[in-house]
Amino acid sequence: MKLIHAIIIGDEILSGKREDKHLKHLTQKLRKNGFTLNKADFVPDDLDTIISVIHSKLNHIVFCFGGIGATPDDCTRDAAAKAHNLAIERHPEATECIEKQFGKDAYPKRILMADLPYQASLIPNSINNIPGFSINDHHFMPGFPEMSWPMLDWLIEKYYRENQLKIDIKDSSVWIDNVSESQLIDLMNQIIRNNKDIKLYSLPKMDPKKTLELGIKGPSKWVDKAIKEIKSNLSNLKINWRDNN
Repeated sequence: MKLIHAIIIGDEILSGKREDKHLKHLTQKLRKNGFTLNKADFVPDDLDTIISVIHSKLNHIVFCFGGIGATPDDCTRDAAAKAHNLAIERHPEATECIEKQFGKDAYPKRILMADLPYQASLIPNSINNIPGFSINDHHFMPGFPEMSWPMLDWLIEKYYRENQLKIDIKDSSVWIDNVSESQLIDLMNQIIRNNKDIKLYSLPKMDPKKTLELGIKGPSKWVDKAIKEIKSNLSNLKINWRDNN
């Protein structure tokens, strides 16, 4: 299975004018389906920057949000084409979708959203019929959550559901009260040494009391082994813990 990356595009996100909602939704959706997001990039509305970021991910699965409209600051379609070394052409099916939605008002501007990288496949848009598009495992969607989130559901179902059956990823953790991370560093290093195929995390929390979530992510059988080792060592150290149910 390839690594999964996200690209979230928009000056308005980087400036704080608008708050991103895609990252949280994407991670939750992927986790629900047995996948993990490996990296996320927040990118400005700049053609060269977007080209560079997309090109760096040619061997990964990418979910990209934003910049596929028809206004001058929407340069994702052009960037995707250049990153994949493809020409831009008027996509006949996208043209049909936009004409069906807007009739004669599709011209002269809205129809520009049908100019897509050569042989791109379409992602249906259940809200306004203006499709997103895919190039291999790179998927480009609007910045509007009400449009892009149904598209994300469709993509996972169409392209990655079969892979889900081959993946058995688990996340298991314990809560520990009134213990600092520094007291557990040796234990953490021991767990990492003994369990090569897992990822350990430590998340301290101060409200309403000092609490630490210590957990493991990875293939189920290795997570079960590692979390059992954590619990056993905590008990041996006479440190109270409780399961994170």
